[in-house]
Amino acid sequence: MTPAKKLLSYSYYPGCSLHASAKEYDESTRGLFKALGIGLQEVPDWLCCGATPAHNVDELLSLSLCAKNLSLAEGVEGDLAVACAACFSRLKVTQHHLADNETKRKQVEYAIDGTVNLAKPVKHLLEILAKDFGLDRLTEAVQKPLAGLKVACYYGCLLTRPPEVPQLDCVEAPTIMERVIGAVGAETVGWSHRMECCGANFTLSRPGVVLKLSGSILDSAKAAGADCLMVACPLCHGNLDIRQKEIEEATGQRFGMPVFYMTQLLALAVGVAPGKLGFDSMIVNPLPLLREKQLL
Repeated sequence: MTPAKKLLSYSYYPGCSLHASAKEYDESTRGLFKALGIGLQEVPDWLCCGATPAHNVDELLSLSLCAKNLSLAEGVEGDLAVACAACFSRLKVTQHHLADNETKRKQVEYAIDGTVNLAKPVKHLLEILAKDFGLDRLTEAVQKPLAGLKVACYYGCLLTRPPEVPQLDCVEAPTIMERVIGAVGAETVGWSHRMECCGANFTLSRPGVVLKLSGSILDSAKAAGADCLMVACPLCHGNLDIRQKEIEEATGQRFGMPVFYMTQLLALAVGVAPGKLGFDSMIVNPLPLLREKQLL
């Protein structure tokens, strides 16, 4: 008799972007997990993690914001699932720093008027899909294989770095994104800029830097023969998708490259209706490509 498959359930920290500019990431995450039978329960009354700028302005505030969220998550069953690469990084960094520094931990506990939950595992969606759920089960769930779609998997700065903190995959040569999207039938390309910085939050203060860095990323993906980019960070998505037309105007190159959140492509493959995946929110229209590949 075949043993029953383990039912998975997680607490869920969406973060600010997924309730605003990256709603399609949140919607496709929920749709994907529902289709796979994975439970998600949103952490009640969560607050901003401080994102990438806060720790440069006030370290105690940054650590306290994440510590408060970890404390709130303690009351929800399951490991803490996180979609945004920046949120994932800040929560993991907080646990790492406070575990190693008792003085800092006491300062943070005074600031949040409570104890810090350092034991609850914080997991990126990639880890949940590749390790907890499993690639074989993911392949079994596919209803619409992404055959013929050439994807450039973009890790950016935060998913695997700093080396001692995320422990998501090999820090120098990760393959977890490629393995996950490959499990649903897509073809991945080898390319040089998959871990280069897109310019991050310089998008407001120094947009010229973002145009240059993100332009190089798009150029590398195009040269490798990719049809599209796949990301796991709302800020990376914004720089590569929203600013793509500006980059084309600045460089004189034509990319026309859709930038998908990983969960949009995965959810499409397991049968979630395209109308529920936020494709209409993307600046570079993905529909012609998806129709060309007979995925719609």
